[in-house]
Amino acid sequence: MSETHFHKKVAILLGIAERQVDTTIKLLDEGATIPFISRYRKEMTGSLDEVQVANVRDEMDRLRVLEKRREAIIESIESQGKLTPELIVQLRGAETVSKLEDIYLPYKPKRRTRASIAREKGLEPFAVMLFEQKKMNVEAEAQLFISEEKDAKTIDEVLSGARDIIAEWVNENVEAREKIRQLFKEQATIKSRVFKSKEVEGEKFKDYFDWEERLMSCPSHRMLAMRRGENEDILTISIAPPDDAALDILYNQFITASNSTSEQVRLAVEDSYNRMMQVSIESEMRMFTKELADEKAIQVFAENLRELLLASPLGQKAILAIDPGFRTGCKVVALDKQGKLLEDTVIYPHETNKIFESKQKVLALCAKYNLEAIAIGNGTAGRETESFVRTIDGLPKEINVIMVNESGASIYSASEAAREEFADKDITVRGAVSIGRRLADPLAELVKIDAKSIGVGQYQHDVDQYEIKKKLDEVVESCVNRVGVEVNTASKQLLAYVSGLGPQLARNIVEYRNENGPFKSRKELLKVPRMGEKAYEQAAGFLRVVNSKHPLDKSAVHPESYVIVEKMAADLNCTIQQLMAEKEMRKQIVLQKYVTDKIGIPTLTDILNELDKPGRDPRKSFEIFAFDNSVHEMKDLRIGMRLPGIVTNVTNFGAFVDIGVHQDGLVHISQISNTFIDDPNKIVKVQQQVMVTVTEVDIQRKRIALSMKDNAVVNVPVSTPAKVIVNKKGKVVPAANDFASQLAALKDKFN
Repeated sequence: MSETHFHKKVAILLGIAERQVDTTIKLLDEGATIPFISRYRKEMTGSLDEVQVANVRDEMDRLRVLEKRREAIIESIESQGKLTPELIVQLRGAETVSKLEDIYLPYKPKRRTRASIAREKGLEPFAVMLFEQKKMNVEAEAQLFISEEKDAKTIDEVLSGARDIIAEWVNENVEAREKIRQLFKEQATIKSRVFKSKEVEGEKFKDYFDWEERLMSCPSHRMLAMRRGENEDILTISIAPPDDAALDILYNQFITASNSTSEQVRLAVEDSYNRMMQVSIESEMRMFTKELADEKAIQVFAENLRELLLASPLGQKAILAIDPGFRTGCKVVALDKQGKLLEDTVIYPHETNKIFESKQKVLALCAKYNLEAIAIGNGTAGRETESFVRTIDGLPKEINVIMVNESGASIYSASEAAREEFADKDITVRGAVSIGRRLADPLAELVKIDAKSIGVGQYQHDVDQYEIKKKLDEVVESCVNRVGVEVNTASKQLLAYVSGLGPQLARNIVEYRNENGPFKSRKELLKVPRMGEKAYEQAAGFLRVVNSKHPLDKSAVHPESYVIVEKMAADLNCTIQQLMAEKEMRKQIVLQKYVTDKIGIPTLTDILNELDKPGRDPRKSFEIFAFDNSVHEMKDLRIGMRLPGIVTNVTNFGAFVDIGVHQDGLVHISQISNTFIDDPNKIVKVQQQVMVTVTEVDIQRKRIALSMKDNAVVNVPVSTPAKVIVNKKGKVVPAANDFASQLAALKDKFN
């Protein structure tokens, strides 16, 4: 099948023009990256965005894999001398792998089976007679096929062997398999049961000890949870539709009479379904639903990662970063505006006799390096350390104290990148540096960590590892190129994600920078070893040289378009600097005047926008956040409390929110919104600052239930006094500790 035919299919499937597919595939095949294509080749693709370009690539890859398998199957059947014109038509018409494999099944080389053994006994002619279902004396005909020489010694052996052959025919029937496959999709249930004596060991899978639901409505998180339980030998899983429904489908297709021969066919059909087809289709559906679950889980993970990577940066500030700890103390580092480590020390603010000394160390570092912010990791002792810092007399008010999500910092601390940069420092110092840098620029720091370790997904180790790596790498690449990279300060890890570069070129850029000093222009990048014209074309627009003499080098305008901006400036009789600085002058530009056969209005519009705000950061401005100072641990929580929090993870079943008690609370999807409960991603994102109501607290199981609804319904157990209750009007109603007062307060809650 031709590539052109594939392009047509992709265009129809994605609802775009075939020309857009043709051009996009051509660019991808030539080595262009998705960020480059979507940003700098809009005229060629019809302004397809990153998602659309990725969809074109993925669909084309799927069709190419399908075609490769098709050709392998045709070659295999041809080598057997069994390829017919009719079979070629069938194979060429198959549009899915499952249909292709169904057609191939009768010709697929097999191990020795019951049916092949029966054929060796010479029983296939008798099987054909039975399958025709004509009236005959079955036992008398079977008697004719008894052969001591071929080891078919009895009538029962002959009948059994013939049924084995028929069972294989039924199992290999394309139409029958498709019908049963559809039945699985429509009516199959997934059941999980706990293995006997594994109840205690598998306590975390308790919800699935005796679970059953419709297969195709099983959400991805439950599917992956059950499969994990099965992989850990705690659960056993089965997938099947009602047996009667499956057998009725097969009876209707294969039973054509009502006599003794059709009874033999009926027995063969039952055996075929129970022994072969049900097992085969179940295995197929396991794979199919696993792929669906993986896809959904990976998508959720990817969206969470995108929000985290694009979290608001504090910017280039001198920062004091603290990695909290109780017994071992808090590791403290001072970082300059570029994130360079200036000094490190240890304080012990949680030991009574060392509080004063700890305060003095913090004040001294802040004064010595003119520090502008204090970053505190949100792990163990985080809230306690925050409280300590806020009580330091003499700490300048302009220094903001900010809690930072330290998830993954320990991974970075032990990484090769951290060892390379801080060979003489222990992992706790490296962790503190990572916390500080994460506050200044989350994207630049988080790219150094394996995305799966950042903690914004679920079941990341249960999904397809190749697919999750591919997707997360794409997300990181997308975010890095969307923000842009300052080539003179970026780490090699960050540079590696720039369009067209990769690890080796990134390393070469850093080495060139170290040997020759800061890059003075984008053009100088061509002097970097192995930086060819193609790599430069792909990367240049995403790299910034802030201090370059050429004003466009700090913008997202691609060097290939500099000539256009120069012409705009010349036409207005001004310099490029003036054009970038004066809005009224830019208003005089008539874009149509600069349209060429390669550059159209989309690119010209991007250029004009970039001249307005060269090198602008697409991320939101940083907002200071603080937890409620009255809660530090789970025991401080009271049902009904209304608290500020930060969303740390969004899943298919709800969102997890950090409220500052070392244990994230869960806002179930039903408690996220009165309007948008079907899709939490529409209104809730990782790093979003939210207000939540505490609805349940289980200290023993370390579970906190939260609500984001204004009129949250709270369950107040007698043993847990409610500190506050929120009524429907948003009024905070105090409640006393005694049961009668709690009931009175609950009544007021619904007034």
